[in-house]
Amino acid sequence: MNNKSKLEKVGFVLVLLMILLQGFYGIFAYIDPLAFSTVRGTELFALMDADWVNIYGSRTIFITLVLGLLLYSRHYSMLMWCALFGIIMPVTDAVLAYQAGAPFMVIFKHIATIVYLVIIFFVLKRVTVQKVNNIKR
Repeated sequence: MNNKSKLEKVGFVLVLLMILLQGFYGIFAYIDPLAFSTVRGTELFALMDADWVNIYGSRTIFITLVLGLLLYSRHYSMLMWCALFGIIMPVTDAVLAYQAGAPFMVIFKHIATIVYLVIIFFVLKRVTVQKVNNIKR
């Protein structure tokens, strides 16, 4: 990243932090499904439902690996759209947490994730436009 703009470095770090957090959540869902469900705001009523948390974990790890590959190969335009389309996940999480009567801070965490994804979208949009403009020169 020596020749990269400051904005690209910021975008890279923002996406990397998102990837690391998603990877942590994916692993956490496998290690302790009960605690994970509580952190996410939708507690399990029966331990027998822990398999659904594991399913969430497997899909989260898949998403983490795909995003990691896109970041490694610097596909900023794809990551930009992933951030925008990924907003559906924290929106759903916030609604489910609200419906489950989760504490405000849990719901706020999901809302903060939405804001974070919007920021990533706009940063990567600017990075993508800069790269296109540099190619034209």
